[in-house]
Amino acid sequence: MIHPASLRVAFMGTPEFAVPALKALVDAGYQVMTVYSQPPRPKGRGYKLQESPVHTLAESLGIPVLTPTSLKTKDAQTEFQSLNLDIAVVAAYGLILPKTILESPKYGCLNIHGSLLPRWRGAAPIHRAILAGDSVTGVTIMEMNEGLDTGAMILKREIPILPITTTSGLHDEMAKVGAEALIETLPLYLEGVFKPIPQPEEGITYAAKIEKEEGLLTWEDSAEVLTRKVRALNPWPGVWFTYQGKRIKVFEAQNEGASFSQVPGTIVDSHLGIQTREGIFRPTRLQVEGGSPLLTEDFLRGHPIPKGTKL
Repeated sequence: MIHPASLRVAFMGTPEFAVPALKALVDAGYQVMTVYSQPPRPKGRGYKLQESPVHTLAESLGIPVLTPTSLKTKDAQTEFQSLNLDIAVVAAYGLILPKTILESPKYGCLNIHGSLLPRWRGAAPIHRAILAGDSVTGVTIMEMNEGLDTGAMILKREIPILPITTTSGLHDEMAKVGAEALIETLPLYLEGVFKPIPQPEEGITYAAKIEKEEGLLTWEDSAEVLTRKVRALNPWPGVWFTYQGKRIKVFEAQNEGASFSQVPGTIVDSHLGIQTREGIFRPTRLQVEGGSPLLTEDFLRGHPIPKGTKL
């Protein structure tokens, strides 16, 4: 049996999604030699450089952190090779790993991917699963190759998507499940018990990067599609419509099945029910530009939108 402390491991990750996996590796006794993370970025009002969540955790654990802007340079690849790694674990790192990097560790590079591959390869699998109305998603522990999430699968863990599931909630659950699946996978993979399975050709979909303009509510969509958009696209890029020249953000909403014989975008009652192509869309928590998020009843006291209004 391979003992965790005997292995030389690199961890490559950047956002909060990857934090539980790094912590789980250390707690399980793996010898994490180095952490790779995206370089600090300017954030906040003062645009001060801020380390990534993974960077911050690694430093608190006393693990050296490297933040190259690319792994395609000879210097970066030589530095990686000098670590003499047994394995590298990748979780939402954000940089492309060239072939030289992928082939450097003895057992290769494993990735924690936030979908049940081959569905939702790519950049935004959590958002896209909710937007598409999927009833289930999950985590796949996979071998990495030069393709876009095309490597062989080692372990899958399913997570249900409920009518109340949001991107932030699913993100946190997926990060937790991904860390648990990684720790389950590693010893059995290294000992050859878990055999990687190539991804099937059927069922491949791509999770394109979320664009800011996707947050605009369009009333020609159904209420079901619009409520999924609210659950999927908060907190970023946010979801909104405009009224009297002002952007109104929607943080929570309900899909009410009944419809009125009104033009899509018409306010059908005094509680901000909005006719869509199919069904009534009812925001339940909103925010006008420069204001605070409010429940609909409180919002309408200060910002009335009368019945019959066409948005």
